[in-house]
Amino acid sequence: MYRVIYSNENGEWMEHPDLIMLGRSGNSWVIPDKSEMIPLPSGSSLVTIPGYFPVGLGDGEQAVCLNRDPCRPGKRAGVVAALLPQGFTRTLLPACIAQDKGPGMPLLGYTAVGFKKDKVYAAAVQSDRHHSWHPRYYNTEGLGSRIHSMLRRFPDNRILRQLARCSLQYGCFTAQNIFYQRWEAGIPTTPACNADCLGCISEQHGEVDSPQHRLDFVPGVEEIVELGVNHLTNAPRAIISFGQGCEGESSLNADLLAAAIKAIRVQTPCGTININSHGGNDKQLRKIYQAGLDAIRITIFSLVEEHYNLYHRPRNYKLRQVFNSIKAALDQNIQVSLNLLVLPGFTDQAEEIEALLAFLEKHPVDMIQLRNLNIDPEVINRQVGFKSQGLGITCLIETLKREAPGIKLGSYTHGIR
Repeated sequence: MYRVIYSNENGEWMEHPDLIMLGRSGNSWVIPDKSEMIPLPSGSSLVTIPGYFPVGLGDGEQAVCLNRDPCRPGKRAGVVAALLPQGFTRTLLPACIAQDKGPGMPLLGYTAVGFKKDKVYAAAVQSDRHHSWHPRYYNTEGLGSRIHSMLRRFPDNRILRQLARCSLQYGCFTAQNIFYQRWEAGIPTTPACNADCLGCISEQHGEVDSPQHRLDFVPGVEEIVELGVNHLTNAPRAIISFGQGCEGESSLNADLLAAAIKAIRVQTPCGTININSHGGNDKQLRKIYQAGLDAIRITIFSLVEEHYNLYHRPRNYKLRQVFNSIKAALDQNIQVSLNLLVLPGFTDQAEEIEALLAFLEKHPVDMIQLRNLNIDPEVINRQVGFKSQGLGITCLIETLKREAPGIKLGSYTHGIR
């Protein structure tokens, strides 16, 4: 059994001597199975969830809310959770109860943790290599000088100034890669969107503050091309990606992106040009495909239309248009990844798994990226609902491996050149 880890008012974390760790799956407290726990991965952060009390299993197998520090009875106990690096998929949410009616959890991917044999364990499984996304390679001492140097090189490029802000203020890894000149780098281009997704990180649609400010301009073709060509010709395993967290739906600027992609490919055949999209703008996406796009990642919360609509809240498109976009991309031999937003207790419900498998039978995408959904589970509970008990994230993964063996499972976009 794993023991509860809690924090005191000084932010120090402690092992509780009596309470057994619980995790949350949907609306249920569950004792984690050994298959759902791994030693805390390198690059993880242990954090305290503000405004919440931890819940553990006490004597008589009763769930107990730990609202006071047992070592300092007059002080409150806090919830300790992990923030995982890329390449790891969360299997359980932290078991906790709100202290009062506050704004809810911040938009972070909180993961349940426990303590056993002098080690911290996280409720997670490894779903991809995480070398390129390990935090040790980001926010380095030399980042500021790299940003300064590139801003001097491209002084009129507004995208680069946005990426500098995202790098320094938000710590965005894909923004930083444009300055490190390596791997996947984001090129934001579009402030508008035609969906109101719950928990959007760049535009507030609910009670929880969005952690970023969205791009507020539309760049010119030249600004996109000079950054794209520079990265694709100089970076190892180079990918440029449109459709970042600091922007809206980039296919709304299809003519701009199509022109930019064509101009980039005139200058270099190197690297991978990718777009991250919700896929609903199917007719406009075809223009981008035809311009020479290499890869697309389609974000999906659910393949059940009712649940898709409740989460994504699409404007002027339907789920069938997302399917049309995926089919058209596959027909043109564009690499297609499904960016599956994973929430324990929801994504692993039988209805969700069945809908996903039915979709994959008709649309055999190249890859499923298991992406931890950064959202307060109570928001999903109120807006969408947990209809049945989850079967477990490890069950979901094993089912996908068994029923769709030709589809790669991972966590992030892999280049094709």
